[in-house]
Amino acid sequence: MAYPISARFAVLRLRDFRIFVAGHATSTLGTQMAGVALVFAVLDSGGSPATLSYVLAARIVPMVLVLPLAGVLGDRLPRRFVMLSADCLRAAAQAAIAVLFFAGTPDLWLLLTLAALSGLGEATFRPSFDGLVPQLVPADRRHEANTFVGLIQSIATVAGPALAAVLVVATSPATVLLIDAITYVPSILALLWLRVPDPPRAGHTSMLREMREGWRVFAALPWLWTITLQFTLFNLLLWAPYLVLGPISANRFYGGAAAWGAISAVYGAGAILGGVVMLAWKPTRPLLVATAATILWASPSAALAAQAPLALVCAGALLAGIVGTLWMTTIHQRVPTEAMSRVNSYVVFGSFSVGPIGLALAGPAATATSIPTILLIGVAWQIISASLLLALPAIHRVRRTESATEAAPGEARPAHSGATA
Repeated sequence: MAYPISARFAVLRLRDFRIFVAGHATSTLGTQMAGVALVFAVLDSGGSPATLSYVLAARIVPMVLVLPLAGVLGDRLPRRFVMLSADCLRAAAQAAIAVLFFAGTPDLWLLLTLAALSGLGEATFRPSFDGLVPQLVPADRRHEANTFVGLIQSIATVAGPALAAVLVVATSPATVLLIDAITYVPSILALLWLRVPDPPRAGHTSMLREMREGWRVFAALPWLWTITLQFTLFNLLLWAPYLVLGPISANRFYGGAAAWGAISAVYGAGAILGGVVMLAWKPTRPLLVATAATILWASPSAALAAQAPLALVCAGALLAGIVGTLWMTTIHQRVPTEAMSRVNSYVVFGSFSVGPIGLALAGPAATATSIPTILLIGVAWQIISASLLLALPAIHRVRRTESATEAAPGEARPAHSGATA
């Protein structure tokens, strides 16, 4: 469904949303730069594929362990306060990692500890972030708000790796890691500048009870936990091996940091293209479209497994990036605001729960077999899992709605929609 160009950008007239996305854009750019820098900092310091696997896994482990608790904090405390604390922790951890690499080859255990602290900050930040966005905009503008947030991520995914690749070659990976730490400052200032009031909260019960209430909302939506399960195995079998073996392949076969920066940047370009399409199109069956698009995530792994020319790998990354914001918009429309952080924490927890295993095993498994073998296993799984989901009635029945849900925490049903979840 298309709608007027002026309506697509009306969400930017909202002061608090405009301030929020400006600060978030800066920190997101730094984070995307750091993704390239950390990989090549480890590899340039003599790290093996197994070492890279462990460092990347160390960042994800805390996310798995604390996400349900972080979701409760996001619904229990002012979300801006939680996000500010998380940004400060992430900035400090990234600065410390940069100092370690400036000093030489870091002690592995100290590097793993700092990576874990960075992951702890991310885990704390994410549920509150997902809950704050709906507070900044009215219900009928959430599609556009999520699209703009997605576009910011996409633009950063283009600019960050490209800029990082140039800086890694011109300076050092440690310099890029330090820049990432600095980019959290505008995000912190933006959060301090917001004037959005905290939503009214009922009297606090025990944290365990609040976690159970969030779980009931999550479990009451078959489409939500079904797709979360797909994300879980996607991270284990496809994305974790891609994150480890992709840069190793780029280092061995395509020229190093510049090639991986190009692949990552083109992935972001695809995401920008998908975001622009979503600004002009609101499909009637959003989850059906979003699920079909996830098949494209297998493209870059397939190209790397075939050791295709760099141009074809980049083309695969472009296709993988074309996945819109329909998933998060659907959550925002069907989950009660007071339970948003808890529910999103279960989504992210489920998605990442076995990701560290995939990250930790990808390097050793590729050493024992081969890089193409591990990548192709993920490709096959993604195609099969998406095809199975597309056949489920729970995915077909979810229709677009412009209104926020008014369901009670235990019900979690659309406020007005012909769909049953």
